[in-house]
Amino acid sequence: MPLAVRAATEADLAGILTIYNDAVRTTTAIWNDAVVDLANRRDWYADRVARGFPVLVAVDAGADVLGYAACGPFRPHDGYARTVENSIYVRSDRRGRGIGAALMPPLIEAARAAGFHVMIAAIEAGNEASIGLHARFGFREVGLMPEVGRKFGRWLDLLLMELPLES
Repeated sequence: MPLAVRAATEADLAGILTIYNDAVRTTTAIWNDAVVDLANRRDWYADRVARGFPVLVAVDAGADVLGYAACGPFRPHDGYARTVENSIYVRSDRRGRGIGAALMPPLIEAARAAGFHVMIAAIEAGNEASIGLHARFGFREVGLMPEVGRKFGRWLDLLLMELPLES
């Protein structure tokens, strides 16, 4: 399966929406309970692009969105302006096939090129696939926050991983 990773465009938002809403409905990767509409993803995308955050997609030969990666603000305060939080999501029928691994290097490089200092991954502590993916690319565990979230009727722990982007 030929795979290309490129900057997302508005034409990719329907595919991003499908992946996002599936993750909301079926996983603990996103700690929201409500699915969103296309207008929400348009606003999300416009905000990311306007603020200089990378938004990437992995697409197949037919331009179907198989996964996406983005950075956004870690926290809203000025002191965190050069720290970003990453997100990588893969379509449910394509997980485990290297798409997340294909998205990670260009996301890291885009964040470096944009002048960000540190990338944070905030991962549900039981998500071994995501933890392993981030560790593979040099992220290290820097904190565990027990029972700070709740989804599907159970408490969730948040693992924080960090990757310095500047030497």
